[in-house]
Amino acid sequence: MTTPLDDSTFRERVEHELRAVAAAQRIRLGDIAAPLVELVDAASGFVAGGKLLRPLFCFAGWQVAGGDRDDPRIARAAAAFEWLQGSALVHDDLMDGSDTRRGRPSVHRAFEAQHRDEERAGDAAAFGSQTAILLGDLLLSWADEQIRRVPEAPDWRLTNALRFWDLAKTEVIAGQFLDVLAQTKRELSVEDAMRVVRFKAATYTIERPLHVGAALAGGDDALLDGLTRLAVPLGEAFQLRDDVLGVFGDSVATGKPTGDDLREGKRTVLVARAAERLGPDRILSLLGRDDGVEELAAVIESSGARADVEADISRLEDDADEALETLGEEAVRILTPLARAATRRDR
Repeated sequence: MTTPLDDSTFRERVEHELRAVAAAQRIRLGDIAAPLVELVDAASGFVAGGKLLRPLFCFAGWQVAGGDRDDPRIARAAAAFEWLQGSALVHDDLMDGSDTRRGRPSVHRAFEAQHRDEERAGDAAAFGSQTAILLGDLLLSWADEQIRRVPEAPDWRLTNALRFWDLAKTEVIAGQFLDVLAQTKRELSVEDAMRVVRFKAATYTIERPLHVGAALAGGDDALLDGLTRLAVPLGEAFQLRDDVLGVFGDSVATGKPTGDDLREGKRTVLVARAAERLGPDRILSLLGRDDGVEELAAVIESSGARADVEADISRLEDDADEALETLGEEAVRILTPLARAATRRDR
């Protein structure tokens, strides 16, 4: 029987929803001024070709709560998470100074290059940064419009789902700030790094998509609580896998240069685990330096910190599996493939 992970119809519906919103915005903003069409095209192009992981978890929550897998309304709501993800990534790339995303220039770098190529007046880097801020905000606005295009659901269901949706937006910004704050500290703490993991990635990647889908299908509080018990460890394992791939992954697969997290000075759990083993001084002496990436990656590997994080991932997977078992056989069937795809991946 088909699961959310291999449901091609659902994927096609989500992609259709994304295209439909972009087409409507192209007309709306194009009527204001022709250059705005370029902004719309950049925004819609940025989310194209994504893994749709968050919409898939939303779809899974819907099904676990008894929603009809063939109901097109869930694709309309779930697509909102792809716009939200796009907004977070555009801003994240700008704050981190990342040059690429998914194997292409990041938004601020693309507009910076365009400014130079067209020999425009003013500062090219500033133009790229300013445009990325606006484009990220635009994607967030579209995310809100997208999820509110589900008027057919009974009012109480949509209202409850929007409560979780609003939490997702607040939590991801909270996580982003905690990430920025962590980079100003002289100490390296696993506890602090895990707090960033929880709010910057885990909640809006897995927990809130599950909640929104389940709430739209009329899931009760007991189910929503059970989904949280599953989602928290699974979301943390997802982000820890991301951290490992950021240092040791194949850049062709990930679409970002290997070692970017180290180059950007990220206080990840991987880095904090290395500091636990070796002390912070050596780690901090290499962290955030272009010329320190290879040496720091080797130190993390040889210190056993990478193995520590792999053990963390395995422990969290076990916790998630245990929580999943309490949700029943149908939930296990629906969610197990998605859970594995979240934590056992190469990109």
